[in-house]
Amino acid sequence: MPKSQVRKKKVYTPPTDVRPTATAATRKPSPVWLPITAVALIVVGIAWLVVYYLSEQAYPVMSWGYWNLAVGFGAMVASLILLSRWR
Repeated sequence: MPKSQVRKKKVYTPPTDVRPTATAATRKPSPVWLPITAVALIVVGIAWLVVYYLSEQAYPVMSWGYWNLAVGFGAMVASLILLSRWR
């Protein structure tokens, strides 16, 4: 059986006019307050929900009713949004 020929491929060179403008080295690091605030929001959100459930819906704010759940989960979602911006 005859041996097949090996094709020689050209080496790929990316186009120079389509490179990204901002590289990872030129981006500024995150401020110090960002991870601290995010962790604080997670802790506050969890604590808010735990107090709400253990107090049988009497605390933190009795008149808000089930909106206390929205406050607790909202704090945790806000922390996730902050953490998505962390470099």
